[in-house]
Amino acid sequence: MLFPTLEFGLFFLFAFAVVWAASRSNEWRKILLLLGSWVFYGAWDWRFVALLIGSAFLNWGAARIVDAVETRGMQKAVVTIGVIANLGILGFFKYYDFFLEQLGGLLTHIGFGRDLPLMQIVLPVGVSFFTFQAMSYLIDVYRGRVKAGSLLDITLLMSFFPHLVAGPIVRASDLLPQFRKVPKLDRGMVAMALLLIVWGLFKKAVVASELSVNLVDPVFFDPSAHSSLDLLMAAYGYAVQIYCDFSAYSDMAIGIAALFGYRFPRNFNQPYRASSLQDFWRRWHISLSSWLRDYLYIGLGGNRGGLFMQCRNIALTMLLGGFWHGAKWTFLIWGGLHGAVQVVETLWRKARLPGLPRLLAIIVTFHIVTLGWIFFRAESFSAAIAYLGGMMQGDWRNTVTTPLLAGLMVLGMAYHFTPPSMPQRVAMGLRRLPAPALGVLIAAIILVIDSMRYEGVAPFIYYQF
Repeated sequence: MLFPTLEFGLFFLFAFAVVWAASRSNEWRKILLLLGSWVFYGAWDWRFVALLIGSAFLNWGAARIVDAVETRGMQKAVVTIGVIANLGILGFFKYYDFFLEQLGGLLTHIGFGRDLPLMQIVLPVGVSFFTFQAMSYLIDVYRGRVKAGSLLDITLLMSFFPHLVAGPIVRASDLLPQFRKVPKLDRGMVAMALLLIVWGLFKKAVVASELSVNLVDPVFFDPSAHSSLDLLMAAYGYAVQIYCDFSAYSDMAIGIAALFGYRFPRNFNQPYRASSLQDFWRRWHISLSSWLRDYLYIGLGGNRGGLFMQCRNIALTMLLGGFWHGAKWTFLIWGGLHGAVQVVETLWRKARLPGLPRLLAIIVTFHIVTLGWIFFRAESFSAAIAYLGGMMQGDWRNTVTTPLLAGLMVLGMAYHFTPPSMPQRVAMGLRRLPAPALGVLIAAIILVIDSMRYEGVAPFIYYQF
């Protein structure tokens, strides 16, 4: 069930009406939200609703044990077992076939080829997101940052449909306190939520989809059939597409959650304004980058242990962060590139060498990020190398990029560079409108967007993770 579809619109309107009708009882409200979230998730495959429920039970139970036992050693043992169990779920569904394929290739290479039991496992949508969310909850209980929650609250934390399949990875410390009281909805929240939803809808349905279908997908599918200029423009196009696509999902998720009375943290902060790769990761997919920092980088030792250990931890964090995205060598290379550049930045800073002027640093950082996106988007390592080789051919004929596509790329970047205060100012104006007028205006905008968008709606890019 995709956000920008009639099916989801009808589901949301029904869920909105039922949940708010039951708001006198917070427990019933949460139960209805939970049932609605399972319906939403089950629209892809009902079999995996059981996985979602089982994961919630696992982490609720482990956190309860951690909260109950008194010795630190026992708490650590329970958390370790819980984290291993979560990683086992993620590893089985996401990486089992990949590792078996690599093992089979290695055995064949050394002369011990065997038929290994590949299973062609179906990847549950959003498994990486709800698994990471579960682990952060369990670790935070162990660290004393959050109290163990009720079974209902933890199950809803992991299942709440706005962020279930593609984030943001909302921490228990942010959401559990909100679950413990009946939320309120005011005109300001409604205006901001509706603005975020239509803002995200336009970015996804018009900008990202059009760039994907008519520029990025055809060029990446067959780089050898396109000129160097086509390849360059498609690389820039993908940088715009992935930002508009993923930030659109985050905007819509934040807006939808707000209409139920809950606040999600911001997930993007103009990432292409970053003047370094470290700055980029403070701005891009903030909920994931902060997760990697707090639970992986710091867990590995962080800045402790000297410069070598710090650089090692940065490199490992980004490698594993790349691999989190999927069982492909291209994701590891993408993460390795980001890690290597951040190590260079760290060494440069420690040596107190002069930095680049800010504008030049932003341009250089954007192009390093765009280079990384080529590996991220390519189907294989060889395809990425072929793509880069095609860019070096020196054939600067344009056969793909139309004025419309160029205009959408400019528009996507304009969205990106919109001052953060502008949506708040627009929302302040919208909140002054009478409710019927606001409803008519939003409906009219959605109809206009629907008439402009490409036929059909492709899944959000981050659904595959």
